[in-house]
Amino acid sequence: MAEFDYQTFLPGGQHWSLRLRRGTTLTLTAEAADTNVGMLFYNPENLLERLNLPDTLKAQHTFHLTAGHCLFSDMGRVFASIVHDDLGWHDSVGGNLHAEHMVDKGWQPVSFQDALNDRTQTGHDSFLIELAKYGLGPRDLAANLNLFTKIAADDAGHLSYVPGHCQPGASVTLRFEMDTLIALHTCPHPMDPAVDYPKRGVHIGLGAAAPVADDDACYRHCEENTRGFENNRLYHLGAA
Repeated sequence: MAEFDYQTFLPGGQHWSLRLRRGTTLTLTAEAADTNVGMLFYNPENLLERLNLPDTLKAQHTFHLTAGHCLFSDMGRVFASIVHDDLGWHDSVGGNLHAEHMVDKGWQPVSFQDALNDRTQTGHDSFLIELAKYGLGPRDLAANLNLFTKIAADDAGHLSYVPGHCQPGASVTLRFEMDTLIALHTCPHPMDPAVDYPKRGVHIGLGAAAPVADDDACYRHCEENTRGFENNRLYHLGAA
């Protein structure tokens, strides 16, 4: 595994949050097949600014996200760039696991009182637990990113989960272009067809990124990305 300034492991069905500085890289490596990592981003200096996946997709004319793409805020700035990706496809439309999905799937709920950290957690509740640490609540939830998961659409627009898309050892690296508050969880995707509630963890590595070059693939991917980086530059000059 690559060298990092900090490493940890987040078991399956768990959640975490942290603030990352501009110029930090976050590398996630799947421990098992069909890993899912749900993510939300917020500006720690202005918590009203958050990840906007609809704008992210529209700006880059894509249905799925991979290396070369950026993750935009609702202010037109770039939270992070995807600078490495072993999978070629990450879900941005499938949403988050809720309690009703657990019931529909027949996954047996296991409470914290019965199993402590081995409980079965939903992605929705995981986000709420983490966001509460920063004074945020249900009204602050937005559409979440699902890393490692592929949701395909047929010609009629029907969505389907693609099993086996993620294999053990697959990794993705995000380079943060502005200070970002991250909430993440390793709860299963709401469309995961597993018979039992799956617990698939992820290795996390934090490092330092090289300065963004003029020929950077994410910066040059499309005019909208270049404009997003320029919005960041103005923001960091204090003229936001």
